[in-house]
Amino acid sequence: MFTAERRQAIVELVRANGAVSLRELAESTDSSEVTVRRDVRALEEQGVLDRRRGGAVWPGGLSHEQSYRQKRAVASAEKAAIAVAAAGLVEEGDAIVVGGGSTTQEFARRLARIVDLTVVTNSVLVAQALSDAKAEVVLTGGSLRKSTHALIGSGAEKALAGLRVRRAFLSGNGLTVERGLSTPNMHVASIDQAIMHSAQEVVVLADHTKLGVDTMFQTVPTERIGLLVTDAAADPALLEAFRGDGVEIVVAAPGAPGATGAAAADGIDGLVAARAEPTRVRNDSVKS
Repeated sequence: MFTAERRQAIVELVRANGAVSLRELAESTDSSEVTVRRDVRALEEQGVLDRRRGGAVWPGGLSHEQSYRQKRAVASAEKAAIAVAAAGLVEEGDAIVVGGGSTTQEFARRLARIVDLTVVTNSVLVAQALSDAKAEVVLTGGSLRKSTHALIGSGAEKALAGLRVRRAFLSGNGLTVERGLSTPNMHVASIDQAIMHSAQEVVVLADHTKLGVDTMFQTVPTERIGLLVTDAAADPALLEAFRGDGVEIVVAAPGAPGATGAAAADGIDGLVAARAEPTRVRNDSVKS
């Protein structure tokens, strides 16, 4: 196992279990304790996890928020697959809003070839990903939150207040059936709620590590989520619970270039073509 693969596996194990001993990490990655101790030390220096005597623990609780670099280190292959599947929902002539996050940045990269597209975003990274694309990009304005490279505050919220688009694409720190999408930060919650209100339908992009996780501030209640795009490692029982609350599911399998939503888990509908589309909002109706 290469170093990057081993460290990704360590992150996933600690993320899933909260705390894992060095011996367990060594056994799970088929490595020596000396090697995984070195990996844990490096991951702690990156801010991804915390070292404890004899092992590693996942940092924080309801109010803890990872840095952008930490988020990028988790489930990167799954996020790429989700991005490909979500991009299949966007059509020529669309007007959409895209929120901040490492998954939405990956999603934005997949929109480069779509013509006659308008993307409104509060994310500097999303705008940067589209800088050479054919899409028209509208930044909301507002105050820059440096830890996530996103614009927040009253300026950003006012820019979204009079907006109406077909779909909003959002990520977050946690997603539960009971509360929907959530974030540890109050200011991020406010801007994500403004994004939600600007759209006819909300599409949530969330890899399996975020499912079942709850954080402090609700952003999008479950009943406002039209579609969840996730990855093949998601718990099928949890996805069925979301379906029971009226959320449609797309499961994207890693390593399937061009996938547009075929289901990768038993009993999960991934065919977006069969669902009722919201009223089309053309991009010539979007005002900056």
